[in-house]
Amino acid sequence: MTFTHLNASAATLTKNRTEDSVSPFSGMCATCVDGCIGMCEIGKSAYRGAEMIYPQPFGIITTASQKDYPVDLSHFTILGRAAGAWGIEEDSNRALFPAVDLETTIGADNGIKYKLPFTVAAMGSTNVAKNNWPGLAVGAAITGTGIAVGENVVGMDMDSRFDNGKVISSSDLEWRIQCFREWQTDGYGEVFVQANVEDTMLGVQEYAIKKLGVKAVELKWGQGAKDIGGEVKIKDLAKAQELHRRGYVVLPNPTNHVVIEAFKKGAFHEFERHSRVGMVTKDGFLKRVEELRKAGARWITLKTGAYRPVDLARAVKFASLAKLDLLTVDAAGGGTGMSPWRMMNEWGIPGIELHSLLRQYLDELKGRGEYVPPIALAGGFTFEDQIFKGFALCAPYVKMIAWARSPLAAAMVAKTIGKAIEGQSLPIYIERFGTTVDEIFVSSTELREKYGDRFNKLPTGAIGFYTYYQRVAQGLRQLMAGARKFGCKYIDRSDIASLTPEATRISGIPLVSDIDKEEAAAILA
Repeated sequence: MTFTHLNASAATLTKNRTEDSVSPFSGMCATCVDGCIGMCEIGKSAYRGAEMIYPQPFGIITTASQKDYPVDLSHFTILGRAAGAWGIEEDSNRALFPAVDLETTIGADNGIKYKLPFTVAAMGSTNVAKNNWPGLAVGAAITGTGIAVGENVVGMDMDSRFDNGKVISSSDLEWRIQCFREWQTDGYGEVFVQANVEDTMLGVQEYAIKKLGVKAVELKWGQGAKDIGGEVKIKDLAKAQELHRRGYVVLPNPTNHVVIEAFKKGAFHEFERHSRVGMVTKDGFLKRVEELRKAGARWITLKTGAYRPVDLARAVKFASLAKLDLLTVDAAGGGTGMSPWRMMNEWGIPGIELHSLLRQYLDELKGRGEYVPPIALAGGFTFEDQIFKGFALCAPYVKMIAWARSPLAAAMVAKTIGKAIEGQSLPIYIERFGTTVDEIFVSSTELREKYGDRFNKLPTGAIGFYTYYQRVAQGLRQLMAGARKFGCKYIDRSDIASLTPEATRISGIPLVSDIDKEEAAAILA
């Protein structure tokens, strides 16, 4: 069994010459021929160098690992029930799947209410995030859920103004927050502002709290796609030089006269902007949380990546000591707008292993009577079956699922359809459903009734986002009703079973053949 395709991928716009005959351990063609033009990753690296570290083309894609991990959520099955009900009367006329309650609440001070247990993980300074922000932010608002403004947004905003090294104005950050606030309804959901090392140095969260009325902030240790800081590509020399002045690591050095000449001659077309890696300490972390609370933050969360177990333990313990309102744990292979391709495939702890360790650590805290933070799981979730299994795997601590690529995909598709409607260029595949927004998007009737004339101002990306969320929500309600669980808090580890011994060994979830033995014997007797 092979776990990774090493030397060719659509993510890097590469392929092997002998696609049907590839060395399983190196990924190279079985026969590497002198005279080949070099379509594989090795060959392309020979003339494009470090450009080949990253998925391409930057700015219009999101990417996730191609690695086939030994155990994933498909190695578990959901168990239904023919009797009983949790969260509703045991009455067939009442225990209907539309009655399943998917609302959840996180955080102190009466908390943040979510209509659905989904939240969009941080979308930062990549072009694909900015270009689709209206669909994402408005979509999150009208679904009554949350979204985080990711790292480096202020630093990348060429209109940002600074005083003594601290931000005093950022039109991009203000616009992103306003996109959500303008459509937020009945206090549901929230927009968070995330910060990495550079954001903290620039005072981004303090500015967001004091000047833009932000109530929720997120500290970032990392993500599932990489264990280094955020990265983007820059096509403009002046912008690369400004980012260098603002303290970012920009490669190659845009102030070097040799580099400037090479760029002007067309030897390369993009600079790389990198963020620093954080250095976590308990005292530093607790101090930062206290600073944010004093600045006026109402809710503080932490997002950590797929680091080694000792760092997961740090995240759990520090979140407990600081009494954080949410801890998001992102597993290896997760989505990204730009991360090193091989890093995304070959570093970090995958979801089943990481989230099983997470549950063990949370059990230890609970056993000692310590504060247990609400949990969001992240790492490749896309549909209702995976969401159900995630809740069950890490029960009873999971409050929601964090995701990014799938809602972004829904928003991008809907945006594209909207443009095609305007340009009267719908493909036949879509045109068979109609030629207008109302005909194509099945949620249009509901949204038009809710928003009236304001419906016409909704970005089509947001309509697609909403429609996708409603599909997943209905699917999740059906699975939960089948398990007779009528609220997320009732899902527990007995609602899934392992299909392989390895899944059982890692998660502690029994094999399906071992489930219910005593209860079944009692009934038969």
